[in-house]
Amino acid sequence: MSIWEYANPKKFMQTSSWVLPWVTGLAVLTLLVGLVWGFFFTPDDFRQGSTVKIIYIHVPSAMMAINCWAMMLVTSLIWLVRRHHVSVLAAKAAAPIGMTMTLIALFTGAIWGQPMWGTWWAWDPRLTSFLILFLFYLGYIALWEAVEDPDTAADLTSVLCLVGSVFALLSRYAVLFWNQGLHQGASLSLDKEEHVADVFAWPLWVTMAGFVLLFVALVLLRTRTEIRARRLRALEARERMA
Repeated sequence: MSIWEYANPKKFMQTSSWVLPWVTGLAVLTLLVGLVWGFFFTPDDFRQGSTVKIIYIHVPSAMMAINCWAMMLVTSLIWLVRRHHVSVLAAKAAAPIGMTMTLIALFTGAIWGQPMWGTWWAWDPRLTSFLILFLFYLGYIALWEAVEDPDTAADLTSVLCLVGSVFALLSRYAVLFWNQGLHQGASLSLDKEEHVADVFAWPLWVTMAGFVLLFVALVLLRTRTEIRARRLRALEARERMA
């Protein structure tokens, strides 16, 4: 048995049809537990007050915004090397999800930053690189729509994904590259001075797991939709040629 078997659209559709309900159920359950625990059963922070609870939306969405692009990078490389259509369709399916996660991270970051920093926005290294990442998501989606030939679009968007990976990396490690900036370091860290208190960390871990499961469920669902749309276009092309 090889992992490349799942690059076959028929095999992927069969496997995802029974995996999807389980992943969706786990995502809903985990998110429900994590968010209720975090928002209603954790104390206010002694400095940030109740605004600290934005962490349960901001951190998981920011994490998934970056990891979504990483997933797109891997699947785009698979397309460029092995020409498996399922892989590039999965990248295409993931892009709107990643863009939404990036937008949520930027929006919640602004809400969190205003009472903490006294401003809704600052040209901080991490914030700026995150904004550029959002623009790359927009460009990736627009490029798919602009190019009519699907294989050509797959090639161009895969190259764009390689270039955008630089900013995905900067979004993750900008605080380490540059000391200046308002944004703090990682909320979950091996460094006890940076790591949030356990009372906040445990529900955050649960919520992050929920976001990962939600992402997997949405990617599976959207990839199945992309495969069906590709089949439909192929059938329409055959009818026009008949």
